[in-house]
Amino acid sequence: MFRITLVAGARPNFMKIAPIIHAIQAHNQAAAKPIHFRLVHTGQHYDKKMSDAFFEQLRIPTPDANLGAGGGSQAEQTAAIMVAFERELLQNRPDVVLVVGDVTSTLACSIAAKKLVIDVVHVEGGIRSGDLSMPEEINRMVTDSISDHFFTTSEVANENLRRLGFREEQIHFVGNTMIDTLLANQAQFRAPEGAAFEALEPKKYLVMTMHRPANVDQEEKLATFLQVILDRTAPFTIVFPVHPRTARILANTGLVHERLLQCEPLGYLEFNYLVQHAAGVITDSGGITEEASVLRVPCMTLRDNTERPETVTLGTNALVGTDPERLGPFLDRLMRGDWQQGSDIPNWDGKAAERIIAKLLELYGKADSN
Repeated sequence: MFRITLVAGARPNFMKIAPIIHAIQAHNQAAAKPIHFRLVHTGQHYDKKMSDAFFEQLRIPTPDANLGAGGGSQAEQTAAIMVAFERELLQNRPDVVLVVGDVTSTLACSIAAKKLVIDVVHVEGGIRSGDLSMPEEINRMVTDSISDHFFTTSEVANENLRRLGFREEQIHFVGNTMIDTLLANQAQFRAPEGAAFEALEPKKYLVMTMHRPANVDQEEKLATFLQVILDRTAPFTIVFPVHPRTARILANTGLVHERLLQCEPLGYLEFNYLVQHAAGVITDSGGITEEASVLRVPCMTLRDNTERPETVTLGTNALVGTDPERLGPFLDRLMRGDWQQGSDIPNWDGKAAERIIAKLLELYGKADSN
């Protein structure tokens, strides 16, 4: 029997891993030799109320193990995950460990697996921002350096891996599993509850998310970003789901505006409903740029670099930077209706997970771990 351990540690990981689980389940219903999988939640980010609803919306089974390794500094969290995941692997040794994305769990679990001489496959291998100040970039670089196979989202990622010396037979261009999740759930998108959301008119509001320290940690900078947006987008409402930490900083700015609709973080189906019907998105999240591009919604990224260049060259994303004053001309373009339409991105078609399972069976399907 082919045994695989699937690792997830943060909310974006589950969006990427859900379609892989569904593809395994579909294979097992039809195949004589099923794939045995264990889903391990490292506990890197964990909120029971949010996680339970999130798992239900994405039809993710309850994890087989929760390592409970949240909290602490980057180093403390990495160490806690490695210790707990090593114990998990010693008790339930798989033929291969599959990690996704670029969070601390991705790095820590890859190291623990390789030290036990277990193959690691990296979903979203090869993406790079070139910004070593981002913890995610370190996580990508180290994970890729020890992975055995890579499931990639773009030809740019493929070329990055080739330059590092990896062989063609290790690089598998499958597409984007986050887009698998988006397309599989699009018909179930639903409006958030509440009078404020019911009053929103399609294409008459913008969705905004900000969480990176460079954008939100300085009260004055955060207030300037918001003021630029409000000054340039009348009469549109700005829908801003605010992380609790950002909410505290925002409250200190004293900024209140009738067109600024602050709310708590939303469920997956509710948030993407708002994105789908928005006039545009302002964000510093890489994942949201991917979703907005596939939904053909104009997107402005408040970062100086991106590990997803295809969202700029082929999608609807524009790289604005982290200087609030640079945002104004992009907002003017949006309000004029002068925005790139975007085009199809290769293999972002909802079938990435199917390709991953087919390749895993080709690579490891004859494994017999008993």
